[in-house]
Amino acid sequence: MHVNKRYEILSLIEHRWGITALNPMQQEVVNQNEDSDVILYSPTGSGKTMAFAISLVESLTDNGAGVQAVVIAPSRELALQTHDTLRTLAVGHKVTCFYGGHHASEERQSLSVIPSVVVATPGRLLDHVNHGRIDLKNVKMLVLDEFDKCLELGFEEEMRRLLRHIPHGARRMLTSATRLNPIPDYVAMRNAITLDYLMMTEDPASRMAVHAVYSPEADKLETLRRLLFTIEPARTIVFVGYRDAVARVAEYLVHHHVSAGVYHGALAQTDRETALALFRNDSMRVLVSTDLAARGLDIAGVQHIIHYHLPATVEAYTHRNGRTARVDAHGEIYVLLGPDESCPDFVTFNDELSLSVAPVRKSLLAPMTTLHIKAGKKEKISRGDIVGFIAKNSSDILQASDIGHIEVKDHYTLVAVPHRTAQALVNRLSHLPLKGHHTRITIIRR
Repeated sequence: MHVNKRYEILSLIEHRWGITALNPMQQEVVNQNEDSDVILYSPTGSGKTMAFAISLVESLTDNGAGVQAVVIAPSRELALQTHDTLRTLAVGHKVTCFYGGHHASEERQSLSVIPSVVVATPGRLLDHVNHGRIDLKNVKMLVLDEFDKCLELGFEEEMRRLLRHIPHGARRMLTSATRLNPIPDYVAMRNAITLDYLMMTEDPASRMAVHAVYSPEADKLETLRRLLFTIEPARTIVFVGYRDAVARVAEYLVHHHVSAGVYHGALAQTDRETALALFRNDSMRVLVSTDLAARGLDIAGVQHIIHYHLPATVEAYTHRNGRTARVDAHGEIYVLLGPDESCPDFVTFNDELSLSVAPVRKSLLAPMTTLHIKAGKKEKISRGDIVGFIAKNSSDILQASDIGHIEVKDHYTLVAVPHRTAQALVNRLSHLPLKGHHTRITIIRR
């Protein structure tokens, strides 16, 4: 164990996330022998990313040794979230993220300085390797996050080819909330230690209440609206079975005064990032999504999960529900059932929720609005720059403490502000320089 390095990492974790102690699972992972491969099974929301991140950062040596560690994730969103965590903890090391859906040219440019850590989706990383843009021969640690998804049949050939470039001697750490047996031979595990916390930790389902909600009509839109106007206002994900239904459900909700957004695989990457940002920063109350949002998204404070369409499998049901009741929180699950629908055997209810004729509310609007500032990391903009810019020029409109969540992307920044102040801020700030440059500021309207 690297005692001084561990102390520095834990201090960063406390400063950045307010976490003062590792949970038992994380403690066991980071205390494993550095030469041991690890297979970690642990529930969604239990802190797997932090566990492998500590071990990975501890393994890094001096900069300039080439790519020392690789994290492979099955989705762009999970890759980006992991990248943000590692970039915070790997002080003094370059951490790069590769994923489909944005300009590969920017990734190629970023390789002018070889990173110590690469976080990537399989296809994009393989593309860089095949074109000789990156060399993985010095990798000492490989993490397959949500490896059950990474190693599915659809990824198999891609993963086979990619893992041929990872040294057999590199330490492997596999994490998942779903068991997968056996692990394919091409992963090249060596005397792996399995840490199974799926049964040893408190079942997240014990912190969830599951409610049956019966719709008198086969089209459950009106029942969904009444449900949202009845339950406590909080971050809510509505899961539907296919992409076309996402837009239809969201449009109905918006028409009926619900601040709702959409999320599915056919959206452009920037639209997906924006939808998640608005959901995280309270500019959107309800996220309507396919099962794409059932994995990898770490969004705090999701209180309600609504199954508008029934989940196809127990795994889909488990992962959907796993977006709430994370770590030690509680959540509410609602399963909408039409007149001719029968509930799968794997769903059990705590009760049946009867919706009143006159719901408690008539609207579900978000308290925050998001400003889009056309400048980001590539323009050397930081969160501190944004706070200073707003506070200096608009103290009569809002206080710095009123500014909500700020997300700085490569070429733009999203800033949550109280809804009542948004237009006044745009009017005031649009003509002022930000770090010496005039930049466009607009309101993201939903």
